[in-house]
Amino acid sequence: MSGYGPLFVVALLLPTPLSAQHRPCDPPTPLGPSRDLYCIELVAAPGVEGAAGTVELGQVPGPFTVAVTAEGLPRYRLALDASGLPAPSSLGKFATYVAWVAPPAMHPVQRLGEVAIGRTVLGDVDLEKFVVLVTAERNARVSEPEGKVVLRGQSPSTRLFPPDLLEFSIGRMGPRSDHTAHGAHDSSVTQAQWTGVPMPPGLTMLPAEMALRPEVTPFLPGGAAPAARPRQTVRIRSGDTLHLEAGLVQRTLKGRPYTMYAFNGQYPGPLIEAVRGSELTVVFRNRLPHPTTVHWHGLRLDFRNDGVPDLSQPVVPPGGLFTYHLRFPDAGIYWYHPHVREDIQQELGLYGNMLVRADSGAQFGPANREAVLMLDDILVGDDGLVPLGLESPTHTLMGRFGNVLLVNGEPGYRLAVGRGEVVRFYLTNASNTRTFNLSFPGARLKVVGSDAGPYAREAWVESVVIGPAERYVVHARFDRPGRTPLVNRVRGLDHLYGKFFAEVDTLGVVEVGRERPREDLSRSFDLLHTDTAVAQELERFRRRAEGARQEALILTLETHDLPRVTQRLMQLDSIYFSPMEWSGTMPMMNWASTGRQVRWILRDPSTGRENMDVAWRFRRGEPVRIRLVNERRSFHAMQHPIHLHGQRFLVLSVNGVPNEHLVWKDTVLLPAGSAADILLDPSNPGRWMLHCHIAEHLSAMMMTRFDVE
Repeated sequence: MSGYGPLFVVALLLPTPLSAQHRPCDPPTPLGPSRDLYCIELVAAPGVEGAAGTVELGQVPGPFTVAVTAEGLPRYRLALDASGLPAPSSLGKFATYVAWVAPPAMHPVQRLGEVAIGRTVLGDVDLEKFVVLVTAERNARVSEPEGKVVLRGQSPSTRLFPPDLLEFSIGRMGPRSDHTAHGAHDSSVTQAQWTGVPMPPGLTMLPAEMALRPEVTPFLPGGAAPAARPRQTVRIRSGDTLHLEAGLVQRTLKGRPYTMYAFNGQYPGPLIEAVRGSELTVVFRNRLPHPTTVHWHGLRLDFRNDGVPDLSQPVVPPGGLFTYHLRFPDAGIYWYHPHVREDIQQELGLYGNMLVRADSGAQFGPANREAVLMLDDILVGDDGLVPLGLESPTHTLMGRFGNVLLVNGEPGYRLAVGRGEVVRFYLTNASNTRTFNLSFPGARLKVVGSDAGPYAREAWVESVVIGPAERYVVHARFDRPGRTPLVNRVRGLDHLYGKFFAEVDTLGVVEVGRERPREDLSRSFDLLHTDTAVAQELERFRRRAEGARQEALILTLETHDLPRVTQRLMQLDSIYFSPMEWSGTMPMMNWASTGRQVRWILRDPSTGRENMDVAWRFRRGEPVRIRLVNERRSFHAMQHPIHLHGQRFLVLSVNGVPNEHLVWKDTVLLPAGSAADILLDPSNPGRWMLHCHIAEHLSAMMMTRFDVE
């Protein structure tokens, strides 16, 4: 890829006001959602002249930008736009038209309802591959299609097919080179060797894929280190000083020792509890063998304490000190992590939470107890931790998905509660890449808060979809005595055989006893509360979107010098990209892609500038409407969690569907092919970063800067 590409040219020829709400089946626009992933073209059956239609795979409104069931099935709201339908009686003894949806095998068939010329909202479906039919029927009460098929179409996912001879022949080609790398000569570095990455159960890779290796030096930390300790809580008062140190520790996971990183020797790092409006001085020392910084994710602090190398501070060298001055203007759940080679340092355990409480007391509805959970995954093979890339990141196409899921740094989370207890869970996704779909089967869930505070109105949910760097506050009530698992249920995609499959991981267990809590909160829990003050504040700000300055970013990538087998197989896979890539089902190609071969891009379509050259300038206090467009027609389209430093924003819409679940955010998860509008509150002056929070994408340059004057 070179220059600005055809998309930029089209953007200049067809300027589009960002205030317009583009839906997937609207006329194509360079700044709209992908018709290819979210719109079905219906074709007329033989003998039916002039009939046509489209079915929009619309966003289902909810508190998350991704709609799935608790089992991980995608959920769409179907809307049919039909034209040219003849009178039903002209086709036979028919009186009406009825729409249906079914898997490709046509069983079972689900009735969507009566339709006519124009737009009809058909309702929600949760199928992966499906067919939509419109039939002429004798009456609208039929429970199965009996009449004449008039229009028909297939979901984009049906383009996935089993392999043919061409794919197998490509897959037998050898890799571009047989690169062998050796560990760096340093006492703090293990003499690591590339030994392969673990394969997801049941997946098959082709021979040429299995021979791939990253063309960088494998790295793992080594040397003597003290045993890591569980996280401790540090409750601070305004004006306190905290000493924080990043260093090596020995961790044991599933009975096996590893040298990893930690803050203050703890996993995760210390949980910092503060009250809104307080201030904290952090004296940070770097005991790592590499430079680092600390980024205080989500805090609206002075930018000189934001932890971004060369933008807000110099890097902290090994053995160096840096003093951070933090302020906590907003209640909520936040976290801290490095902003140097996150693909290594965050993966190896450098992260911790900050819980900022409202100065007036309770911020959310009542709960019997609280639990602060940091979610993560780590990639472990037969020989231990899979090495990381020393000179450049590996896994730069899809990101480094782990195969061991962790809660607060450990597999197998445990919590004991009484029957009927309401538990407030503060959830933070600290993983490099993975988006979780979490649920407690048998327990009721409602989401009450997100990144920077409470929702205007609480919402019932089946599961919690949380992308990297996002936070959610969830209330769960456990009514059934016994063991209630905390599970991550998603759907993987076998690209070779063109099929979806279930992936279920148990992250922990809640032991529910028979004794009830002293305080019965069932009545409060059963109500969806509205925070009137928050609702008024957010609605006032949302109204300022009209007339706000408008900007846009297109999310895409360029590649060069990838192995031939990767290029060819990705071309075949590109007939369909799932809007959400929930797990690493192309592990070898992904692993072997490095930051030397992959460059992720944030492009301003109005200027053609990319990444750090975009350099927007905003005025303090003047809202900015930003459209984020995740380009589907790129070498590899996948979701991106986009994070803005030092500010907060509202999500206005996703794929043209207005968002009615308002909450302050600093990170938004953007599925492949989608377009989201956010309204930025540039209230905090300084120089700030905007980037993808998949660690390998950030390390492969997917970042830009903006100034608030």
